[in-house]
Amino acid sequence: MSRRALRSMGGDTRGGAAIEFAFLAPIMILLYFGMIEYCQGYMALKRTGHTASMVADLVSQTDATTPAQISDIFAIGELIMSPFPTATLKQRVSSVTRVSANTYKVDWSRTKGMSDKLKPQDADVPADMLENGESVIVSETFYDYQSSFSQMAPGLFHFKRVAYLRPRTVETVPCTGC
Repeated sequence: MSRRALRSMGGDTRGGAAIEFAFLAPIMILLYFGMIEYCQGYMALKRTGHTASMVADLVSQTDATTPAQISDIFAIGELIMSPFPTATLKQRVSSVTRVSANTYKVDWSRTKGMSDKLKPQDADVPADMLENGESVIVSETFYDYQSSFSQMAPGLFHFKRVAYLRPRTVETVPCTGC
């Protein structure tokens, strides 16, 4: 190749934009799908929190409840999680009464998707929330979020949200048959 041909090629800038695009496109596409995945995960996390607070809210509004009513409330929680799959959704609602400064009693506990009922030592009720003899409804929601882009992001996230609400119309919400 002659010097003249090399000199003319050195000054030729055609195709520069295509080369820049070839370098930047994979990074931009990766960022785009990463933001989509982040938003989907964040939405699943928020819906997990909404489910926990909704269950506590509906139970705390009643004067008394039954296992059938709690099952209906859990079904509403599954609707809140849509469009996410609910196969990994676990819910637990319990009534907890403070006996003394560091002692709590679980009045009743109902679960869906899990077998463990709330134990008194696991009732993480904030210390300043209750006086002795007062009760609170504790609603817990657990959700395993599976990333749809598991090739680019970690595959599984474990979400847990807890809501505490005091009964509104009675001192303690009884659950007949729980």
